[in-house]
Amino acid sequence: MENNQQKPSMDVQDSFLATLRREGKPVFVYLLTGKRLTGFIKRFDRYCLVVESHGQEHLVFKHAVASLCLARGEGEGGS
Repeated sequence: MENNQQKPSMDVQDSFLATLRREGKPVFVYLLTGKRLTGFIKRFDRYCLVVESHGQEHLVFKHAVASLCLARGEGEGGS
């Protein structure tokens, strides 16, 4: 049996982050420390996210992220 690990499609995480980045929607990034970062996903790779918040870019390592969700009702640009 041949094990072909190359997939043309994105995984769930990459698809979710790419959509948030492309649409420019504000997000809440909850860190393992309990802190919440509100901003916009600018870039991401396998290990980290770049989140723009209050005019500054923050490099956030994915292993420090507890969860990430769409910011609704508050924060930068929230409705």
